[in-house]
Amino acid sequence: MLSIKGDTDVKASLAGRLVIDNVARFMNEMERLFRERHPNSVTCELTDLIYLDSAGALALLRLQDSAKSHNFPMTYENMSREAREIMDLIDRDALVKPPLHDEMTDHSFAVGVGETAFHFYHDLIDVMTFLGELLMAVGYCVFHPGAVRWRDVLFYMKKAGAEALPIVALISLLIGLIMAFMSSLQLKQFGANIFVASLVGIAIVKELGPIMTAIIVSGRSGSAFAAEIATMMVNEEVDALTTMGFDPLRFLAIPKVLAAIVVLPILTLYSMLFGILGGLLVGVIGLDLTLYTYLQETFKPIEVFDVAASLVKSIVFAVLIAGIGCQRGFQVRGGAEAVGEATTSAVVAAIFLVIVADSAFAIVLQYIR
Repeated sequence: MLSIKGDTDVKASLAGRLVIDNVARFMNEMERLFRERHPNSVTCELTDLIYLDSAGALALLRLQDSAKSHNFPMTYENMSREAREIMDLIDRDALVKPPLHDEMTDHSFAVGVGETAFHFYHDLIDVMTFLGELLMAVGYCVFHPGAVRWRDVLFYMKKAGAEALPIVALISLLIGLIMAFMSSLQLKQFGANIFVASLVGIAIVKELGPIMTAIIVSGRSGSAFAAEIATMMVNEEVDALTTMGFDPLRFLAIPKVLAAIVVLPILTLYSMLFGILGGLLVGVIGLDLTLYTYLQETFKPIEVFDVAASLVKSIVFAVLIAGIGCQRGFQVRGGAEAVGEATTSAVVAAIFLVIVADSAFAIVLQYIR
């Protein structure tokens, strides 16, 4: 509660609690007094002030600065020791310093494109640097297998592999079913129903199997890797590992990467199987093809090279997904919001790199054949 006496030499008495809930009303009343009465001085009595938080202490300092700008002094009398200690915690010099970041201003489209390109360039450098360090750590573990936490590798194989089997099977089955159904609508106009099997088989084995599996793992496991390490960064657990002499990259990232390298090719084969099974259902039920005929036409255009190339792609995808997830996690600085941003960024970046790598493989494999 605020009471005011006097006209030129104002005596104000503040009683009760000055906290963040009522500090705005107190500031408004005092600022109105400064504007309307134009006092020669203001003395604020704080004997009856029973509680003061940091927001209230900041308000008292702000009022003194405001009185000084109006060319009159403002003093506080009978301030308790606890209130004085809170006031002393606030750095007056910091109150007049400019913010750490410039105020947000509207930029032109060209400036926005330039800033995006600049951030993308530096992000690409960070990713390449981390992947280089990760490959060096993998090389070290090849020659020092005792440095690998194999129990954690098995744990992440279960999380990223065994627990992903149902969703991989369901999505692959539906993709194969949809491809067979949509392609049959066109091919049966020319009496070429038999070629539905070859079309689905080639698409699933060469492209859709590896890339759909990689996207699913990016959403399930890549995001989990990023969130786990990001949370450890926020809780300063990674700093604790470094203090104890552990290399965070080998301790946290290597088990995840090795687990992804092992399970992603297996999941890819699993995806191929269920994708072909989805096409088989359409071929047998909707196109009146026999089981033997459909399988024969499916495997006729597929060679061992195609399967091997897809498995090699899946290994590269595994390194990219796990690596990006860990890299985004180690980048986190801040709190819960930063963890969410890192998780989202890990999924988006992993899917982007998987598609870019798949495009590169498509060109390279075409010339290798």
